[in-house]
Amino acid sequence: MTSHNAARLTGVLFIIATVAALLGAAVRPDLTGADYLTVVAGQGNRMAAGALLLLVAAFACAGIAISMYPILRKANVGLALGSVVFRTMEAVMYVIAVVGLLSLLTLGQQFVTVAAAERASLGAVGGLLLGLREHAALAGVFAFCLGAFLYYTALFQARLIPRWLSGWGIAAILSMSTAAVLALFNNEAVTSYVPLALPIFLQEMVLAAWLIAKGFGPSAVRARDLSTAKPETTAPRDGEPALA
Repeated sequence: MTSHNAARLTGVLFIIATVAALLGAAVRPDLTGADYLTVVAGQGNRMAAGALLLLVAAFACAGIAISMYPILRKANVGLALGSVVFRTMEAVMYVIAVVGLLSLLTLGQQFVTVAAAERASLGAVGGLLLGLREHAALAGVFAFCLGAFLYYTALFQARLIPRWLSGWGIAAILSMSTAAVLALFNNEAVTSYVPLALPIFLQEMVLAAWLIAKGFGPSAVRARDLSTAKPETTAPRDGEPALA
């Protein structure tokens, strides 16, 4: 894959991950309120559609770092590999969150068929599933912050994109990390801190457009290719010693 194709794929994956995550959150039923299990049971199609969109977002998140790896490893293989590891961990956490979401659907369908005396225990199980979902999603955000920080650092060092854009990414990730820490200690969803999460959302959309339109800096990519290329040896002339 050429560097320009890798850039285009990365930009498309950024858009897919963001749009799928937003649509998934919008499509699924509200999970707040005392009767949320009854609401979930009556809107199974919306739950399934939301879960599918969130799975698409999870796989796209891992794909972002994977698609950039062949380019970033020429700049810093450690940062490139680390970004793949952490963004893959992010995807795994999001899949766990989706499993919790689908488990709530199954629980809700049971909830509306049992006697009132049994609903208290099912409600307690639902609370545990909600907690698992929120904690898995928060762990995914922490993994995202680590993975994104690594590849933005590599992009900044190698000048594969303008430094104002990669620097914006680093600053936005620090803001997002602050939101995740606040959510952890306040036992809240990270979506409670939209102003801290907004910079990385805007940055990723700008970065996606840049990568699709312009790709990675060709001069930087060429310089990295030349620096990592094995020098060619020339055949010695008669009477001359061979060069190593």
